Amino acid sequence: MKSEKKTKNGSIFSAIVIPAAIIVGVCLYIFVFGDPSHFQGGSNANQPLPGDYFGVVYKGGFVVPMIFALLIIAIVFTFERSFALSKAKGKNAVVAFVGNVRNLIAAGRIDDAIVACDKQKGSVGNVIKSALLKYKTVETDNSLTKDQQILSIQKEIEEATSLELPSLEQNLPVLATLSQIGTLFGLLGTVLGMIRAFSALANAGAPDSVALSAGISEALINTALGITTAAIAIITYSFFTTQIDKLTYSIDEAGFSIVQTYASKH
Repeated sequence: MKSEKKTKNGSIFSAIVIPAAIIVGVCLYIFVFGDPSHFQGGSNANQPLPGDYFGVVYKGGFVVPMIFALLIIAIVFTFERSFALSKAKGKNAVVAFVGNVRNLIAAGRIDDAIVACDKQKGSVGNVIKSALLKYKTVETDNSLTKDQQILSIQKEIEEATSLELPSLEQNLPVLATLSQIGTLFGLLGTVLGMIRAFSALANAGAPDSVALSAGISEALINTALGITTAAIAIITYSFFTTQIDKLTYSIDEAGFSIVQTYASKH
């Protein structure tokens, strides 16, 4: 039930963040970067003031606010996943906690290990606590053979881990998608900008190197923004997947200790 609640909350969060990011991106584009103070003659229909990059970004076209939205989404989900994984680790360092639990289990202090899990909290603490509770249950169940008891503990660890993983991986597919479409949106804006630049040059009738350079500069703004968005998404996605792998490794390590301790004592 807790896992379903976390997944539902994550879906609601995504449903709120994505449209909100689009609205914020459009507002930034129109009211901040498109402010008349960034353009010659006080009108955003004119060329940007020399050295004013806000105006240059605005001239990147209608793809720019969409890239702004993608960038905002990437930043928001980066902070959200950082908070979620920090909470999943629990109060103390995971390595120290797992080491402490292993020592308690080896000493046969199962109840103390459960208390340590309650203090630790987080996904790692929850999974290990489930395994320890199953440890105590099968220990008093004489209807099962030793192999069945060990298998029951292993199954409990696997089930508890599978319930926690969805909440850990929540919203990571969004970051993975942003890492791909961020660059594509940037290239789309660049291509459209280049088309506009060369069309304007063709209609002018005479080569204008200044106008062509300005058009290309405006078009490449989209590429820069798109690559920045994709880079943030790729880096954060790789970082978070590594952190999740470390957590699952810690769970596997503690689970192995529980099973081995039970097998050696029974």
